[in-house]
Amino acid sequence: MSDDDMKPEYDFTHGVRGKFYRPGATLHLPVYLCEPTQQYLSAAAERKGISLNELVNDLLHKEVEHAKQEEAR
Repeated sequence: MSDDDMKPEYDFTHGVRGKFYRPGATLHLPVYLCEPTQQYLSAAAERKGISLNELVNDLLHKEVEHAKQEEAR
């Protein structure tokens, strides 16, 4: 992005660089599931008595472990 891409109404004269920067902070990314997948996983989590977040993390953890095993071959 060059200065030519900036609109004239942007005023950063009182801006502070790095004001919200926190070294070592962990960024938690939102993950958006398609509706049918979310419905299925929500029902599965409810049946298991766990949160959707916990179920999805467990599934992803298993997938990562499987991928690592495949890479090791």
